[in-house]
Amino acid sequence: MMSFIIYPAIDVRGGKCVRLKQGDYGKETVYSEDPLQVVQEFVIQGAEWIHIVDLDAARSGGMENFPLIRKMAETASVPVQVGGGVRNMDRLERLLHVGVRRVVIGSAAIDDPGFVKEALARYPGQVAIGLDGRDGWVATHGWLKTSKVKVTELAQRMSEWGAEIFIFTDISRDGMLTGPNIDEVRKLAQACGKTVIASGGVHTEKDLKILAGYQHEGIQGAIVGKAIYAGTVHLPSAIKVTKEAGR
Repeated sequence: MMSFIIYPAIDVRGGKCVRLKQGDYGKETVYSEDPLQVVQEFVIQGAEWIHIVDLDAARSGGMENFPLIRKMAETASVPVQVGGGVRNMDRLERLLHVGVRRVVIGSAAIDDPGFVKEALARYPGQVAIGLDGRDGWVATHGWLKTSKVKVTELAQRMSEWGAEIFIFTDISRDGMLTGPNIDEVRKLAQACGKTVIASGGVHTEKDLKILAGYQHEGIQGAIVGKAIYAGTVHLPSAIKVTKEAGR
């Protein structure tokens, strides 16, 4: 069994490390002017992976943060996964080319199934499907739109196309420190039968320990953002706790 992995999150907007509440661009907190320094701090604290989201690209599809993300991937001595605005093969391949280990595709799973199918076939293991849920429905485009597709239905379809890794975010919990939606994460893992990384709402190390206890169901990791910045999760001890829970 793989060990449970905590993915400390760096959300980039305007070249800064920020966090949003429930994906609301109007509710932004800047945590650092220097995302490269944040990468280094996470590596020093024992991070095994780093999760980066390009919030500008998620909203507009622009490439203004690309040089910064390239530097972040080069700076990190651990693998990075990057999401936000990956809606075509050019963007996907540019990220992989500069050293990003895994690329997260979200909105395109609804908007451009042909691209996603091709990406999964061409880069198996290097593509994760990001499923962002609002009341069980998939939200897209930086969470500005809600589709008429159920999260579990999309997960099953993507599994059939070869997706091995899913990242599930409950938007209502994101940035709220209210605890993850464990029932929904488990439901998704059961529906797709693949690896699921939980995202949104993690508040304490206890939340992570509970998630790590479901590794046998396919829940293999968690993305943690605000809880680390707010100090309610201490990354080194959280890594230790989840390793012990998985034994």
